[in-house]
Amino acid sequence: MEIRAGVGGEEAALFANDLFRMYSRYAQNQGWRVETLDINQTDISGIKQVIFEIKGDGAYEKLKNEAGVHRVQRIPKTEKSGRVHTSTATVAVLAKPTSSQINIRPQDIRTETCKSGGAGGQYVNKRMTACRIIHAPSGMVVESQSERSLMQNKENALAILAARLLKKQQDELEQQVAGSRRQQIGSAGREEKIRTYNFPQDRVTDHRINKSWHDIESIMDGRIEKMIDKVSQEIK
Repeated sequence: MEIRAGVGGEEAALFANDLFRMYSRYAQNQGWRVETLDINQTDISGIKQVIFEIKGDGAYEKLKNEAGVHRVQRIPKTEKSGRVHTSTATVAVLAKPTSSQINIRPQDIRTETCKSGGAGGQYVNKRMTACRIIHAPSGMVVESQSERSLMQNKENALAILAARLLKKQQDELEQQVAGSRRQQIGSAGREEKIRTYNFPQDRVTDHRINKSWHDIESIMDGRIEKMIDKVSQEIK
């Protein structure tokens, strides 16, 4: 999964962090394993971007419908006047490809190393452990700096690249099969708002199925089983 802060500055970054925590807690409750591949944090505990892998039976099928724009309406911690702000974060869900699905040739990539940066203490800035991979055929650029080992960061970057290449392949195939239909009804992709988290009204609404749930604090703590299951039933 990949979560990025959208519109809303620091509040969007804080919301991205809340979503990361929500999905991580949900995954742990399911008995799945969560591994952070790359993360770019802000100074006030927000997240500009995080890419993490969830390993477990049925994880992709359960989470694939979470992709899209998530909107939050609440009073930010930084707001002194008590005014409700609206911010967004985007969620992407990519299946991890098998070795037979995606073959990344060594001659097609260029690897660069640099010092890790961002929040996380002084240690990460002292060593050349961050890894950037450029994939020449697609033009994709992937970075990873979450680990203290250059080798581990390279492995993470390659895993992210493989997942993105598979998604690109799947999107191109879908466009070929249903191009005219997609032009008529839209892509239903990550650029479209799928859900609103309204804190003042203690309500989470999924706009695709027009259904709401209450007890937002519990939902943000990862107890989203009913929501995930209902969306999976309604969206085939």
